Amino acid sequence: MKLYVKQMIVKALEQARSGGELKFESEPDIVVEKPKGTGQGDFSTTVALTLAKSEKKSPRSVAESILKYLPSSSADIESVEIAGPGFINFKMTPEFFLERLKGVARQGCEFGSVNAGKNEKILLEFVSANPTGPLHIGHGRGAAVGHSLSLLLKRAGFDVETEYYVNDVGNQMNNLGRSAWLRYRELFGEKINFPDDLYRGEYVKGTAQEIIDLKGKEFLGKSEEEVLPFFREFAGDSILNGIREDLAVFGVKFDRWFKEGSLYEDDLVGKSVDWLREKGHVYEKDGAVWLKSSDFNDEKDRVLVKQSGEKTYFCSDIAYHKNKIDRGFSKIIDLWGADHHGYVPRVQAVLEAMGYSKDVFRVLLVQFVALKRGKEKVSMSTRSGEFITLSEVIEEVGVDAARYFFLMRSSDTHLDFDLELAKEEAPENPVFYIQYAHARICSIFRNASDSGMVVPGPEEVDLSVLSEADAFSLIHKMLILPEVVEKSALAFEVHRVPHFLHDLVSEFHSYYAKHRVLSEDRPLSLARLFLLDCVRTTIANGLSIMGVSAPDKM
Repeated sequence: MKLYVKQMIVKALEQARSGGELKFESEPDIVVEKPKGTGQGDFSTTVALTLAKSEKKSPRSVAESILKYLPSSSADIESVEIAGPGFINFKMTPEFFLERLKGVARQGCEFGSVNAGKNEKILLEFVSANPTGPLHIGHGRGAAVGHSLSLLLKRAGFDVETEYYVNDVGNQMNNLGRSAWLRYRELFGEKINFPDDLYRGEYVKGTAQEIIDLKGKEFLGKSEEEVLPFFREFAGDSILNGIREDLAVFGVKFDRWFKEGSLYEDDLVGKSVDWLREKGHVYEKDGAVWLKSSDFNDEKDRVLVKQSGEKTYFCSDIAYHKNKIDRGFSKIIDLWGADHHGYVPRVQAVLEAMGYSKDVFRVLLVQFVALKRGKEKVSMSTRSGEFITLSEVIEEVGVDAARYFFLMRSSDTHLDFDLELAKEEAPENPVFYIQYAHARICSIFRNASDSGMVVPGPEEVDLSVLSEADAFSLIHKMLILPEVVEKSALAFEVHRVPHFLHDLVSEFHSYYAKHRVLSEDRPLSLARLFLLDCVRTTIANGLSIMGVSAPDKM
């Protein structure tokens, strides 16, 4: 809707310049917004205030010049007038909104889709938890945000692929193998002094039992050196399979699972270091190999290869991110835990050293989650190796509630997740509040069907009988979904979608409380059924971006 108004303003500006009334050289930034006050029309622009200084005129004078070339009235525009210091306010006709409401029905599940991305190729990497333990609730928030962002970007016209980076190289995997090996021996009755720096969670005992079920006593009496390769690979694969299963239950699937080990198999890590050395970005000091990352706004230089000859995780990350860009993606987006914020500048530095644009790489930080039951905080101590897993949260509150609660706050802000609230069937629970609205509308349709009324299509419905202001307020609210999708996608901010849905549903409940949908006035009943069907479509489309279901019954 705003685009329609903006296009009119652009045309009027061009005509005002052609007529010599305005002299701007480049098109100004045109902002079209809904006026804050009532009685000020449906849309407003501040373009006259923006141009006033360069035109050396008062904002009202600029506005008057623009107004000459705007239609004073039409099938879409009821009136255009200047307000305050130079705002231009537009009041649209009822037909303008009613025709666009029919467009919601025509587009159906595609309503809300835009082409802001113009098919730009984006690689979105998220979760990427080390395969050394099950997913916890922090990973759950990253999974919900990442998956929903991929759905949002696709809705906005981007060509998106998703990826999970499997860190299957390094000492962490050796420690996992040792942990499983010690638990294996322990299950056979050997007394083990379990080191503090190994993985202590109960899940390791479960992995050890899996090995016993498969191999029995085969490894007893053998040295750690002999058995470690098997225990390392088996434990890593077992945990990774568990991660895959948890994510599948959560509705999250990846286009690709990229293993860090493949970077070494294809010698991409060594080649990346050699490339940086040839460009003069690498030096040796104290027996180690360093990257001159301080030359590219990092706070200090970083080690790529240790004195022992072992390559650092950073070294692998260099090869991995170079590989992403080399695969043809114009933008690579990573979702990382907030504790990795200090790692961002060094990756940016090395990509800049390789000659890539700063705009190609973007990191979205996902802040921590605190679990609560009402006012009581749920302990999530990891000292014993135990923590609240994602699967436990899903089992208690369900997939929909978990996803919604993870998404309803900006991912870069701390989140308090109230388990009790997430289970309540009450308006205070936001996901219930929204899903209930969808189910209520479906119930109204069933009642209408029992009365012999079917929701009419956009070509046969008579919407002229819709005259109440509440109906137009509801229409105006749902019609901004495409704008919400575009702005949310360009800002990479998924939380705008649940905010939109909550506002829309609040508008719906208010309308429903005041106006009877089914009555003896058949034309009015059919028009209101059509209106509610468009609301239902809008709710369902918004929930689909979040990966949350839209139930017909509750």
